[in-house]
Amino acid sequence: MTKTAKIVPGPTYQEMLDPNKLPAAVRAQALKAQVTNELDPLNLFNITWRRPDGRINALLFPKELTGVKANIIVMLGKDLPSGSHKVGPAYTTLIEGEVAGEIAPGSHTIVGPSTGNFGIGTAYVARLKGYQALVVMPDNMSQERYERIKKYGGELDLTPGTESDVILTLERTHRTYIPNPKYKVLAQFELLPNYRFHRYVTGRSALEVARGFGNGRIAVFASAPGSAGTIGAGDEIKTVYPEAIVAALEPLQCPTLYNNGQGQHRIEGIGDKMVTLIHNILTTDYVVLIHDDDCVKGLKVIQDGSQVLARRFGLSPQTATSLVGIFGISGICNVLGAIMMDLERRAGPITPAVLGQWAEEIFPGATTEHILDVQVKEQKERLFQQKEEVWSKFGYSKAYLDSMKSQAFWDREYELIHRFDPKIKALRENV
Repeated sequence: MTKTAKIVPGPTYQEMLDPNKLPAAVRAQALKAQVTNELDPLNLFNITWRRPDGRINALLFPKELTGVKANIIVMLGKDLPSGSHKVGPAYTTLIEGEVAGEIAPGSHTIVGPSTGNFGIGTAYVARLKGYQALVVMPDNMSQERYERIKKYGGELDLTPGTESDVILTLERTHRTYIPNPKYKVLAQFELLPNYRFHRYVTGRSALEVARGFGNGRIAVFASAPGSAGTIGAGDEIKTVYPEAIVAALEPLQCPTLYNNGQGQHRIEGIGDKMVTLIHNILTTDYVVLIHDDDCVKGLKVIQDGSQVLARRFGLSPQTATSLVGIFGISGICNVLGAIMMDLERRAGPITPAVLGQWAEEIFPGATTEHILDVQVKEQKERLFQQKEEVWSKFGYSKAYLDSMKSQAFWDREYELIHRFDPKIKALRENV
């Protein structure tokens, strides 16, 4: 790689929302690359929630299992490049830096602080765009995550701890990499391209997929914040349905948003012991605590209990087996949070058989005990104070942090999409 290396082009925000807006030849070539060569840079044009047939990749979680009347729609990120929707903000953060002239292949190493999927996405996008990647993450995450980062050519810088010790990765990043001009950090916890991707691409995709169910409206958007990028989709949902509720889910063992609590937990990808910089506190209505054991057991039920679900809950064998392999542990957390937020939920019976008992305790047996209303002024102020305590240490001024207390800040950041899209297109035409 040399300093004259060309920038590898990619999609605009609008094209990620609807890849049919791409030139037909590019769309066709990208879909071919999706099945023939994971490392073909054309896969950047497959960063979208849509399936090849144009529909949003989502499913209706079986009502027989949830025990609630509401339609619980799960958007599926497993088919995005690198296997997670985190590839989206990794790409947008990098491409915005390129169009701004701040990042160039051959000149910079890309750094991604992460506990998992964002790090995988960083290594993947960097590989496709011709950069060396380095991922800073805790040293007690799953080996599978480390191996996938290495598979894409990424290096690892491991910090002490687990999922709940991401603050140590931030300290390492700010101390070692941000001051060094050789590195460019895709700082998912603090840079707004993460928010922009999810508010525009994820939020509008959620609105579209919801139109196919029930009355077509969204009553609740439930999301477990890690970086708090995905929960930004709730901002876009509220522009269409102002009455919609946004629920932030976090581990019962690490109730930071709930009551400033700390602790270790087993739900990879969420519960990072802080209010991230890009978390729009103004639009979060409730905080819901989810027991990590429920997520672990729930995932086991989905993966290994197809026969139990068919026999005990009346799911068709096809429906039960269709759930296998499409959820991670944080996905189960999101499902449980959506069930808990339903106002007309019922309790299910408990039986002795292990998988059946887990299924009945965890899904229809979810309770509303650990739900906190954070719409009130005192709770907003508490969360803003948490944010200030963390991010002032990393050099953000009080004036900047205070500006985030106005929805106008978030709307201005969102509107930058319309400035970046023409620049991304122009960059593509030039190369």
